[in-house]
Amino acid sequence: MVASTSPSIRSGLYADPRPDWLALRKEEVLDPARLIVDPHHHLWDRGGQRYLLDDITSDIASGHNVIATVYVEARSMYRVRGPEALRPVGEVEFANGVAAMSASGGYGPAAVCAGIVGHVDLLLGEAARPVLEAEISAGQGRFRGIRHSAAWDSDPNVAHMYATRPKGLLLDSTFRKGFSHLAPLGLSFDAWLFHPQIGELTDLARAFPDTRIVLDHCGGPAGTGQYANRRQEIFTRWKTSIREIAKCPNVVVKLGGLAMCLLGYDFHERPMPPTSEELAAAWRPYIETCIDAFGPHRAMFESNFPPDKGQCSYQVIFNAFKRIAASMTEAEKNALFSGTATNVYRLKLDRYQEDLATG
Repeated sequence: MVASTSPSIRSGLYADPRPDWLALRKEEVLDPARLIVDPHHHLWDRGGQRYLLDDITSDIASGHNVIATVYVEARSMYRVRGPEALRPVGEVEFANGVAAMSASGGYGPAAVCAGIVGHVDLLLGEAARPVLEAEISAGQGRFRGIRHSAAWDSDPNVAHMYATRPKGLLLDSTFRKGFSHLAPLGLSFDAWLFHPQIGELTDLARAFPDTRIVLDHCGGPAGTGQYANRRQEIFTRWKTSIREIAKCPNVVVKLGGLAMCLLGYDFHERPMPPTSEELAAAWRPYIETCIDAFGPHRAMFESNFPPDKGQCSYQVIFNAFKRIAASMTEAEKNALFSGTATNVYRLKLDRYQEDLATG
């Protein structure tokens, strides 16, 4: 098999997956019986890139014991008709349809899209509530919250597709009016941002202590553009921000997203895909910092597929996570790999699986 040698960079943030290249690295699955709830993946068919139910179930079938997943919005499958504000409801309808397909049992044992995180434009302010209610209805019991990406940076070589997003979104008063409807409706907020913005999220979390906030991708530590070749300096600043936001009891963190190009590693450009040992060595400082700050019961490992698939396979990424968590207790591992995700997203799993997942 000849591997592709020219990775395509999607929107500057992540490399497109290359199956032939990824196939060059096969590993024995570590701790194969460990229950996993993958709390963050996308599905899409857009811009020449396709990742749908067959694709994620194929990745899951590479050996890890994934019992359920959570779908996170990706600006995919929006309605093309009707009021602009309601068009993101189409994505929830799509994800719920995938969940129904998965629940048929014909696509493997994992409950794919057991939880759904959609998108609502919170800059609608008070008008965000009826859209949230429409998505709750569309999710048919699976809808758990929204993500409204706040990622922004002054350097377009960092921000890329987010360069035109508003600066200071999380501090905007109209945004916060929309945000105020989440907790009364029992919904959570997934936060996707870059590390200089963590302080803004901390302010938001303190202003809304009753709203569950999920910090995606370890808080988006950047190592490209203006942050390139400054890894230790940036790490120190990022670590300070992580420790501060972890003081907010309503915030939890997802451990992943580090195989995107944002972090500044070049694994996708190498002749061979990285081993799980290489990934664990690169990611350990970030993941261990988050676990130390938040604790295992407020942290959860995520695949962030397919964006992270540009640098490693599903088999290898969870092997890397298992290497990082190897010295932890069984209760801590159960929380990191399944329990925290099950609790945060209130997943309705089989009773036997749920008992194990929650330790």
